[in-house]
Amino acid sequence: MIIIKEPVKISDIIEMASNRYGDMVKAVADVKRELVALDSDLHSDLETLLLEDGSNQEDLWGYNIYPELDGEDFIEFDSLINIRPRQNNFSRDVEDVQIQKSIIAITNKYIQR
Repeated sequence: MIIIKEPVKISDIIEMASNRYGDMVKAVADVKRELVALDSDLHSDLETLLLEDGSNQEDLWGYNIYPELDGEDFIEFDSLINIRPRQNNFSRDVEDVQIQKSIIAITNKYIQR
């Protein structure tokens, strides 16, 4: 597990994927601090890593990265940590379009494709 604070190459993300799930890397973005944690079996482990680093839970959103895909297929907004009715998110998906856009921007900031 790592917190990405500097840009990384897509080849590094592809390697992470091949070491764990084959084609996918689990990620959690802190939309306020603009950080991304990557490379774990569970989104909740990445969430814990960011919480220990000073993030607030309401700013953390889980998703999956498919480094060998492009466009809308590159990011999948699906994680159990996203189920939070108190923030009006009632499913595993990130339902708020603005939060989705933030996650995409943060991910593109750190992953060089």
